[in-house]
Amino acid sequence: MAGPILVIMAAGLGSRFGGNKQITPVDDQGHIIIDYSIFDAVRAGFERVVCVIRPQDEEAFHSAIGARIASRVDLKYAYQTIDMIPAGFTVPEGRVKPWGTGHAAMCADKWIDRPFAVLNADDYYGREAFERMYAFLSAPHNAGENAMVGYKVENTLTENGSVSRGVCVREGDMLTGVTERTSIVPREGGAAFTEDGGETYTFIPAGTIVSMNFWGFQPDAVGYMRSYFVDFLRGEALKANPLKAEYYLPSIPNRMMEEGKGSVRVLPTDEKWYGVTYREDLPKVKEAIARMKAEGKYPEQLWGE
Repeated sequence: MAGPILVIMAAGLGSRFGGNKQITPVDDQGHIIIDYSIFDAVRAGFERVVCVIRPQDEEAFHSAIGARIASRVDLKYAYQTIDMIPAGFTVPEGRVKPWGTGHAAMCADKWIDRPFAVLNADDYYGREAFERMYAFLSAPHNAGENAMVGYKVENTLTENGSVSRGVCVREGDMLTGVTERTSIVPREGGAAFTEDGGETYTFIPAGTIVSMNFWGFQPDAVGYMRSYFVDFLRGEALKANPLKAEYYLPSIPNRMMEEGKGSVRVLPTDEKWYGVTYREDLPKVKEAIARMKAEGKYPEQLWGE
């Protein structure tokens, strides 16, 4: 086995097994969104999937998800805990919040020995996204040549409230920067974001590419993840907010680009994102999954149960 690896950041799912919206089934067969991501990844060619979870959740996670996919893919588990920090550092007193998505990806390092993709456990990305990422990671690349699946902003919104998205700046098909906008809402002809609680909005035209946290990296990125995490632990953001500051995954490719240590190719897709950001989103997600099954895009039973 020498193909690229898929890393799924799922540590946040552990606290949700009591019925939280993110692990609510999205079809009549009991599948949740992560089932569809792994199914699409396997169809695209990924053979190893690393799920980053909390160690105390392995039994529950394997029972709920892992057991039904283990026969179809080389399933590995990596663990994320708040005390997984370099020697010489201590967890701020009173902090219980995980260190963020950059730290989650870094925690999978023991299984990473080849190009790898990283994504969220509770977002639906679509088959084409996995095919494009697998094709990129399977092709020969130099160290530092990374990728990101780019979605049209209008395909990533919900009518039930605002969402957080990374708005991308490009030169051709190369990413030059990502700016996180934490409150984006639908608008005629695109979307808009606010930074002042809704007093004013800035329009985002339809077709603008945004990040849904689906990244592809060469193996050398792991070293940057580690070194940049040290800088985060020493940095002003953590000093200013020791209980909640997070080390975000997009900050890693952003900094690699700024320092001339890496590039990011944008892999555009027309796929539509689905997720349960709000409980009111669930009926639309179920409707979309049912429609895709009726169109033959997915079998009724993903894993042949």
